[in-house]
Amino acid sequence: MLIAQLTDTHVRLPGRLAYGVVDTGAYLERAAARLRALSPRPDVVLVTGDLTDFDKPEEYGRFRSLTAQLPMPIYPVPGNHDSSTGLRAAFPEIAARASGGPDSKVNYVVEEHAVRLVMLDSSVRGKPHGELGRRALAWLDGQLAVAPERPTLIALHHPPFLTGIRHMDVQNLADAAALEEVVAKHPQVLGLVCGHVHRAVTTSFAGRPATIGPAPAHAVSLALGPDAPPSFHMEPPAMSLHRFADGRLATHTSFIGPYDGPYPFFDAHNRLVGED
Repeated sequence: MLIAQLTDTHVRLPGRLAYGVVDTGAYLERAAARLRALSPRPDVVLVTGDLTDFDKPEEYGRFRSLTAQLPMPIYPVPGNHDSSTGLRAAFPEIAARASGGPDSKVNYVVEEHAVRLVMLDSSVRGKPHGELGRRALAWLDGQLAVAPERPTLIALHHPPFLTGIRHMDVQNLADAAALEEVVAKHPQVLGLVCGHVHRAVTTSFAGRPATIGPAPAHAVSLALGPDAPPSFHMEPPAMSLHRFADGRLATHTSFIGPYDGPYPFFDAHNRLVGED
């Protein structure tokens, strides 16, 4: 199974630039083109939050129109720039999968692929930090318990670990320790993927791989000093590709855009190209 992960697309209305600089819609359009061009194509696309910049119905509508030609299913969760209510309204097919009423969290499980996908809503209305809450953690524990033999991937927006980027770390997942206790009980969990930081970051969590996906537009600056101010850079846009095979999950960073290549290593006589 090949799982693509987009995160932090921050789509705005046409003509509006994020932070006065970034045409996030154009970047999402390029990311969608990259997804269509990949060979083999991913089986699914996870979108780990901040689909929109201001949680507006028109922004969700633009996100949907820019990704409408993708041939694979899309499974989103809200980030701190979105809301549970906004995402439910924009994705009724996802709302139908989620537990609870129209104003509740968008937590759901995707069963129909080789890897079981558990999608968690870590958004807190009007706040930058994340929190799952006791009810969602109990729900997660129960969902993992009913399928102990199935390889499972957990996805959410807010990282449950520190990155060293201070202004992002103060707004990560508030109940990370409680999540770690739940995940540690279930050995079928392959790993955890999230977003929020706009950078590719890898660590371990409950003894499993945990990754933050890179952003397809602007990147949070790699500023590890304790007094570094919040800022961003226009680094090469990218997405994550998580490949599940032989019981393991391998994560690749796939850069978005036209780059030279591919060039062969060997010529028609199986000699290294350029060899004297």
